[in-house]
Amino acid sequence: MVSDKTIKRPLSAYPHVADIQTRWMDNDVYGHVNNVVYYSFFDTAVNEMLIKAGVLDIHRGEVIGLVIETKCEYFAPVEFPDGLKAGVAISHLGNSSVRYEIGLFKENSEEAVAQGHFVHVYVDRSSRRPTSLPKDLRSLLETLLLAA
Repeated sequence: MVSDKTIKRPLSAYPHVADIQTRWMDNDVYGHVNNVVYYSFFDTAVNEMLIKAGVLDIHRGEVIGLVIETKCEYFAPVEFPDGLKAGVAISHLGNSSVRYEIGLFKENSEEAVAQGHFVHVYVDRSSRRPTSLPKDLRSLLETLLLAA
């Protein structure tokens, strides 16, 4: 059930958009993409953006993001072979944490089929202690902030 407080954003509200292709294995026995796969879509959209922008080195970077909170609300079913658009925005940018807002949309649609968020806390890879966001990462994330 969609919360009364849920603000369904159109695709145009997201500063970054990534293409996501569903796979045959994403469907469950009920004939639609299983709920847990949506979290993979969220993770893929955000991390692909960070890697392509050169602000996340998953193999050698000194700073990494750990997920500490997630949520997803489902509005309409998706099934293979649907192509999706994943909109990415930032609703909170702290010293060491970021709240990513993600909307999933079927191709050629402005209406979300699912919407959610996850929070990364950025930590030192070795100590796993929170650390300030690197300057280049912060600069990129600032361009994705939602309008107030």
